[in-house]
Amino acid sequence: MNLRFNAIIFDLGGVILNIDYQKTIKSFKYLGIDNFNNLYTQAKQNRVFDDFEIGKISSADFRDYIRKGSGTNLNDSQIDIAWNAMLLDLPLKRIKLLKELAKAYPIYLYSNTNQIHLNAFRKSIHSQHGDDMLLEKLFIKTYYSHELNMRKPNADGFLKIIHDNNLEIESTLFIDDSEQHIIGAKKIGLQTVWLENKDITEIF
Repeated sequence: MNLRFNAIIFDLGGVILNIDYQKTIKSFKYLGIDNFNNLYTQAKQNRVFDDFEIGKISSADFRDYIRKGSGTNLNDSQIDIAWNAMLLDLPLKRIKLLKELAKAYPIYLYSNTNQIHLNAFRKSIHSQHGDDMLLEKLFIKTYYSHELNMRKPNADGFLKIIHDNNLEIESTLFIDDSEQHIIGAKKIGLQTVWLENKDITEIF
């Protein structure tokens, strides 16, 4: 990788944590919601999902929206299981890479996520790697959109991370698997790697 940088900001889903959006779409279809893929994809999503990702609506509000929008009486557990179906595993090789990179660079996490997903992937990571395995231990700081009240690809979230940690924009690297987030990062001057059809371990 022919880039010179002094700090790294990582995306989570699709970069550190394996995800599969189709599993959630299929899970909701199994529950009788055939048009879920019209509401939510990796590249584009309904405004309600955006609001959920910036903490503007609660988990309860989100579940009620799913019920109302689908005309179903799904219970909270059914919705959560389907919504979390996209969250897969965290490979050990990526944990090892992050630990090695942390010896040379300050590294940060910036994820567009929500409270239901945060609870689920924390539980999954503990199940895979033990209760002492926390993402917060791997990074200088973790930034989750629903807690930050900002989301990618908007400039404000990136700039907050830069300012909070006294980083230089031009010498900070941002890595994400979504093209629209990479475009947003480039607009403010971050160095970027679009992780398209690659594993993060292949670029370091």
